[in-house]
Amino acid sequence: QLQASGGGLVQAGGSLRLSCSASGRTFGTNAVAWFRQAPGKERDFVAGISRSGRTTSYADSVKGRFTISRDNAKNMMDLQMNSLKPEDTAVYCCAARGGLNAYAQAREYDYWGQGTQVTVSS
Repeated sequence: QLQASGGGLVQAGGSLRLSCSASGRTFGTNAVAWFRQAPGKERDFVAGISRSGRTTSYADSVKGRFTISRDNAKNMMDLQMNSLKPEDTAVYCCAARGGLNAYAQAREYDYWGQGTQVTVSS
């Protein structure tokens, strides 16, 4: 089971840190990722991190601004979001898939957490 937290309201240019906690002892066997969905839009890949944490990937729209990380000992994954823009406003969800690598396609993921709302004001 996955649980996302850390969302909120922030002004453009500000920062937020999202966290995703996982229950159970299999977190370290899963690649994990963040997706987001804005009202009226499709769910989009934001960032992913491999099972080991050595490989990360990002959507072009967030490269250089967002950083994904994980701590397998704590069953936690974080998303540090800097230089936030109004277009980053969305519900952010964490997802996990059995396997080594994270992928950008939502259909690759087996487990989803409830989302956390991020709102960036201009």
